[in-house]
This record gives sequence, C-alpha cells and structure tokens, in this order.
Amino acid sequence: MASKKESTFAHMVVTLFLVALIAALALGSVYVVTKKPIALAKKKKQEAAIKAVLPAFDKITVKKFPDADGVDSLQFNIAFRNGKMIGVAVNTYTNKGFGGRIEAMVGLLDDGTIYNTSVLSLKETPGLGTKLEKKKSNFPDQFIGKNPATFKLKVKKDGGNVDAITAATISSRAFCDALQRAYDTFEKEKDKLK
Repeated sequence: MASKKESTFAHMVVTLFLVALIAALALGSVYVVTKKPIALAKKKKQEAAIKAVLPAFDKITVKKFPDADGVDSLQFNIAFRNGKMIGVAVNTYTNKGFGGRIEAMVGLLDDGTIYNTSVLSLKETPGLGTKLEKKKSNFPDQFIGKNPATFKLKVKKDGGNVDAITAATISSRAFCDALQRAYDTFEKEKDKLK
C-alpha cells in the first residue's frame, strides 16, 4: 500500500512538472512571436506623437538627459527645419497618477512654450482619468501656447492655472507633474540642444 501512495505522489509530481514545463514553453513562444509587433507598434505610436506635438520639421536628433530630479532620464527628440532648431518633443512621465505611471509627450518650442501634448500610456480610471487623452476631452488643449515660465502647471485647487478634470484631480495633477518635469529638464539642458 505504501508503494502505491509513493508512486501516486511521484506521478503527481511528474505530471505537475510536465504541465508547468508546457505552460512555460507556451508563454515563451507567445512572447517571442509578439515581441517584434509590440515594439513596432510602440515605435509607430512614438513617431505619431512626435509629429503631433511639434510643428512641421525635416530632421530629428535624439538625446537623453537626466530629469531635473535626477531620478530618471528623459528622451529629447530635437526637431530641426532648414537646419534651425524649432522645438523639442520630450518623452516625459510621472508616477503620481491614480493608476500609477503616466507617460506623455510634450512639444516645447525653442522658448519653452508648449506647442502640444500627447498621452503615450496610462492606467487611469476609464471615463475619468482617461480624459487626459485628447480624443476623450479638451483637457489637454488648455496647455497649448502656454509657457510654464508664467503659466503655473498646477491645478487651480493647488494655486495653479490648470482646470482639473472633474472627479479626476489626481490624474490632472499627475499630468501637470509630467509636463513640469519636461519643462524643468528643458530649462536645465537647453544650452545643449542646439
């Protein structure tokens, strides 16, 4: 009787090992198959965001700079037209979103004025925090043409100039934080851009 229990236990261990091995191989295969399409889609989204947040350009150079806090680095996509720098599309972020990290792109003209913004990724509450996206509300339009040197990138409740999204103040604050991070880094590094 003892040998039957031992063989049953051994059989269960082998079966469990085989199931885990097959599942691991299946997951690995899916990762390999989807890795390139996901990277390509991310690259296309990045390129579309750069075009959306800057005036027409004919050349882009890319540089990375530590953000103003020195915590992470921001990618600066420096745009030129006829050899003259016209602006910078900054990949920026904040970890202060209601749902966690928000990644955005902000286009800054050579004087620091915001040309346009675009959300790259977020995990905010659908119908509330997702209104940060241009296709879901006009919230991002209030930043166009504003220079953070004089326009306070804080919600009005915190003494700033930004109208927060109703019932999504945390998301609105986070978006402002991401834009402020980009602007502060731009100001710190602008002499290295041209």
